[in-house]
This record gives sequence, structure tokens and C-alpha cells, in this order.
Amino acid sequence: MSIDTTALNRTMTHFDRHHSLWLFGYGSLIWKADFPFIERRPAWITGWARRFWQGSHDHRGTPEAPGRVATLVRESGAICHGMAYRIAPATLAQLDAREKNGYLRERVPVYFTATEHDEGLIYLATADNAAFLGAAPLAVMAAQIAGAHGPSGSNRDYLLNLAEALAQQGAADEHVSALAALLQPA
Repeated sequence: MSIDTTALNRTMTHFDRHHSLWLFGYGSLIWKADFPFIERRPAWITGWARRFWQGSHDHRGTPEAPGRVATLVRESGAICHGMAYRIAPATLAQLDAREKNGYLRERVPVYFTATEHDEGLIYLATADNAAFLGAAPLAVMAAQIAGAHGPSGSNRDYLLNLAEALAQQGAADEHVSALAALLQPA
């Protein structure tokens, strides 16, 4: 089941008066920047772990056969690597539509170096949204990912593109790596 969060996200106006803001991408936003941006930099956030616990009924799956895509869960001491984009606030309208299936905007500190950080924005799908699938054994998640396909392509490609983008950054993510290993040809 999907839930369209577009209207709710448009009520979150904490960046409206800014000339620009940082958007932190931790899933397909790392490798699929199909929106205008001013600047792009590798970055990380702390206290969050990437997990394939969000259902995708609109991009990488269908309502009948949802895919699994990344969301974040709070985890003490965790570091989540990704890509930060400096964008104009007007770009949020396009991103709200892209991330409409249960994701809400949330402010977080985004780190570029050990001493350089700025306030940024993530799209977060929490357990209380209708598309949240939650944890499952890795083999079960991998099988679901392997079989799911939606308007934006295969769920398998989403996972493998994410694993490749993180590898290119030199960023380790055990959850993503373990799932990708289950989908790689023997």
C-alpha cells in the first residue's frame, strides 16, 4: 500500500527562506540525480543506518508486488555515507513527488569532513507509514528485491547501483553489501 506524502512535505517550510539547502541522498539519490542541483559532494550522517525496509509500490515494484528500497533507522554510533546536493528550495517540489511513497522530510546535520558540516535534509520513511515493510531475513529481502520491477525499473538494479555507488565512494555498508552479494551471479 502506498501513501502520498507530497502535500504533507509541502507544509514543512523550514528551508523556504533559504537561498539554498543541502539534501542528503542515501539511496537512489546517490546515483540518480534527476533534479537540478548547484553542488554535489560526498557526505555522511551519523546516528542513522541504511536499511532496505521501505516498500516501493510506485518506482521499484507495484502494489501487488512491492520492491524494497532504502530508508534510515536510528542506530547509535552508525555512520551512513551518501551524496549531498546543494539545491534551491524550489527543487523540493520535484523531490517531494519523487519521494511521495511514505517519505517525509527531516532535518539532520550533514558532514563533509571531520570538521565541516551543515544542516541538511533527508527524506525518511519511518515504521508508521503504510508502505513500511520492516526487517526480514536477508535471504527473504534479496528474493523480494530480485523479483520486483516497477515503472522506474528493476529493484535488483536499484540495489546493485547503490552498492556500486557506495563502492566508488569507498564507503562500506554491510547491509547493502550482504544483500548485493545474494543477488550477484555465482
